[in-house]
Amino acid sequence: MKLKIVVLAKQVPDTRNVGKDAMTAEGTVNRAALPAIFNPEDLNALEQALRLKDQNPGSTVGILTMGPPRAGEIIRQGLYRGTDTGWLLTDRLFAGADTLATSYALATGIKKIGDVDIVIGGRQAIDGDTAQVGPQVAQKLGLNQVTYAEEIIKVEDGKATIRRHIDGGVETVEAPLPVVVTVNGSAAPCRPCNAKLVMKYKYATCPMERKGDEPWTELYAERPYLTLNQWSVADVDGDAKQCGLSGSPTKVKAVKNIVFQAKESKTLTGCDADVEGLITELLDEKIIG
Repeated sequence: MKLKIVVLAKQVPDTRNVGKDAMTAEGTVNRAALPAIFNPEDLNALEQALRLKDQNPGSTVGILTMGPPRAGEIIRQGLYRGTDTGWLLTDRLFAGADTLATSYALATGIKKIGDVDIVIGGRQAIDGDTAQVGPQVAQKLGLNQVTYAEEIIKVEDGKATIRRHIDGGVETVEAPLPVVVTVNGSAAPCRPCNAKLVMKYKYATCPMERKGDEPWTELYAERPYLTLNQWSVADVDGDAKQCGLSGSPTKVKAVKNIVFQAKESKTLTGCDADVEGLITELLDEKIIG
């Protein structure tokens, strides 16, 4: 069965390096001041998409991402691993989006792509940790959804068989296509980049990424596949009022890097008296019990 698969992926700030310049005056993340990485759980989602492509000859996988022009790196990382194409939603009107505005933008992008069988994304992004975007995209598109997936076992007869992690164990479910699936970080890690594909796509860029004086500029006319798809709000027929800050009811007050440090410590032996004393203290302080 040939499948048209779209992977939702995000370039996120590396939250291990949050400093004083992490926020803008408007209360949004200052992405330019932070190192950017491929959202970890989106890489798990990408691997599931590539496995489906391997299992279903003739299938295609594309990455849909939203962000500034430098987010084109996310599409290249997908191409290096075996995806077929990608689309970057980039427009100042998209900037500052919360989950509601982000899901709206992604949904409009998916509509423009058209005839998608499976949409796969990570459970959540490390810069927000909300796990809301995937389900919101499904709701806006009126599609079935399966969350907390660990493996998409197979797709046949118009149905996807998916193993998902739930409290207390796992369950296997079937969902009719088209479907939106969000993938846990406990799923299989993504395959490494392929050396031949890196050489093929290393100069692939979105038009807004280019400075115009690169030594390889002439390659873009010779090799059309090196020009990545770039869409604005107008390109996807989006409503500007539902995009970016104007479409975001959620506002972030501050982002801080907190390091927990113990204020006191106590060394105990393994004797019964010490253990009993510790348990009594924890009970008295309402820490346990």
